[in-house]
Amino acid sequence: MDDMMLLATMAALLLALGAFAGVLAGLLGVGGGIVLVPAFFYVFSALGFDSPQLMQLCLGTSLATIIVTSLRSVMAHHKKGAVDWDILKSWGIGIVIGASIGVTVAAALRSEALQAIFGILAVIVGLYMTFGKTAWRLAEEMPKGPLRAVLSPILGFLSVLMGIGGGSFGVPTMTLFNVPIHRAVATAAGFGVIIAVPSVIGFMLVDLEVAPPFTVGAVNFLAFGLIVAMTLITAPWGAALAHRLDAGPLKRIFGIFLILVALNMLRKALGW
Repeated sequence: MDDMMLLATMAALLLALGAFAGVLAGLLGVGGGIVLVPAFFYVFSALGFDSPQLMQLCLGTSLATIIVTSLRSVMAHHKKGAVDWDILKSWGIGIVIGASIGVTVAAALRSEALQAIFGILAVIVGLYMTFGKTAWRLAEEMPKGPLRAVLSPILGFLSVLMGIGGGSFGVPTMTLFNVPIHRAVATAAGFGVIIAVPSVIGFMLVDLEVAPPFTVGAVNFLAFGLIVAMTLITAPWGAALAHRLDAGPLKRIFGIFLILVALNMLRKALGW
């Protein structure tokens, strides 16, 4: 495949991926990373960029898109007064520490190990989306002291290893500790920014042996630009559609879909 044909094919696949991720994000309130990481994996593999470091490329590029989408989201939620800044400030340092450790660990692992980690964590997220209840509670208020000091780095660490923002782990964590769902979603967008910024800086310092055009470290800027452009266009379409449809059954269907994608990632990681 010559260079122009490669770029045209790559651009077309990424535009379609960005449109799909944007609609899903708007419709179901899920972060794009949960879709983007496996999709990047298949797109870059199909284009001939498979390598022992492929997952680092997928994680770094996904997190780069999250900086923009999470910033846009948190500003929109802030205008409606939905962001809980006290939670964001008190959890922020721990999340940054966990995210920084996550980049260090991710940079040292082979793609197969990261695929397995993504697969296991995505199955857990998918099961929660399929069977979880917003009424579930562990306590009546957010953890403080030692428990917060443990949970906040774990949230940042796991999010980086999946290449996702704050939604998939942050929203369940907050709702389980009695934060109303709309405030949890809004505040988790802030988690996404805190997770993604230090992570992307770290991933840009990773040296890949095989990388597609317009890649710096483990962040592909062609994918970043096209994905962000499309998600900004299509996320409002998904949000508008959510007002016309019952998102509950759709979220369960997506949860099952995510479990299947995750199991396929695990299968590939195990070489089956």
